[in-house]
Amino acid sequence: MNKALWFAAGFAVCVMGTGMVHAQGVAPAGDKVVADGMKVTFDYTLTVDKQQVETTQGKKPLEYVQGQKMLIPGLEKQLAGMKAGESKTVTVKPEDAYGAVRADAVHEMDKAKLPKDITLKVGMVLEMQDPEGRSYPAVVKEIKDKTFLLDFNHPLAGKELTFDVKIVAVELAPPAPAAPAAPVAATLPAVKK
Repeated sequence: MNKALWFAAGFAVCVMGTGMVHAQGVAPAGDKVVADGMKVTFDYTLTVDKQQVETTQGKKPLEYVQGQKMLIPGLEKQLAGMKAGESKTVTVKPEDAYGAVRADAVHEMDKAKLPKDITLKVGMVLEMQDPEGRSYPAVVKEIKDKTFLLDFNHPLAGKELTFDVKIVAVELAPPAPAAPAAPVAATLPAVKK
């Protein structure tokens, strides 16, 4: 299984909701301190079980807004208070990242329901859809005669994550675009004839 690919997919899930929101009462932009409502740009290298899984080295740094739950909670918490130019190593426990491995996230599926052009292999990643049309990756964990086991746990569930981070920039997040005003239904007085 390609851990870098899995991390990239998982990290993208954690960075959902990229709308930048300006929070009231945040530190002034000149302070350049990671605080709620600040847009943070940072480089990172992720290591899991002493193996490098993902890095932004040679790529564009990652951007997020602190306090908007765009990162895993343990990483966001550890970045708070840092300034542009600072670096540190952050260790995130499973409960503050992708959680523990859950037995109820492993499901047995009927092979007959698979498209005929798919040849199952242990470790293979399948893209599954729920009834609402949302996609979820799942790993083939075991293959039996007529069924197979799919593991919907995040590949980094149960793992301690080590991030080497460097804050590139900290600035006020631009205000969120204003939502269009809802039309106001005018109530007209009844006209008597």
